[in-house]
Amino acid sequence: MKTQKNESGTITLNKPVLINGVNVTELTYDTDEIDGVLYAQAEARKMAASGSKGGNLAGAVELDYSLHLYIGFAAIIAANPAYTFEDMERIKGKKLGEIAKMGRGFFIGSGSSEDDSSDEQSETTPEPSTPARQSSKEKE
Repeated sequence: MKTQKNESGTITLNKPVLINGVNVTELTYDTDEIDGVLYAQAEARKMAASGSKGGNLAGAVELDYSLHLYIGFAAIIAANPAYTFEDMERIKGKKLGEIAKMGRGFFIGSGSSEDDSSDEQSETTPEPSTPARQSSKEKE
């Protein structure tokens, strides 16, 4: 069985952002610390920033690129409780893409995984309980 590695680390900004009177160039993050309240706040902030009054216009969270950015912001806030979404919205430049990519990983994983145990048996898929219907060619 495969499990996702903890998604935490540090993002170094090209342009410092002023947070609580300090120019910050390094932001730690941890997606495993995002709770339901922080997730909901990220979604609400994303909708407010985009002017959307409806739900997810992308149809799936995996395709909602603005939400990825705000979930990335949430991971930074989770690791730095004194930071706010307003602080995160002042970040500029290409690092926004890195933050969004990290937020995207929250939904679809980063692709890196590790084996828990090679001794575990894999799950088997049960056979269908209803027999397959014969085609008209098979009946002849």
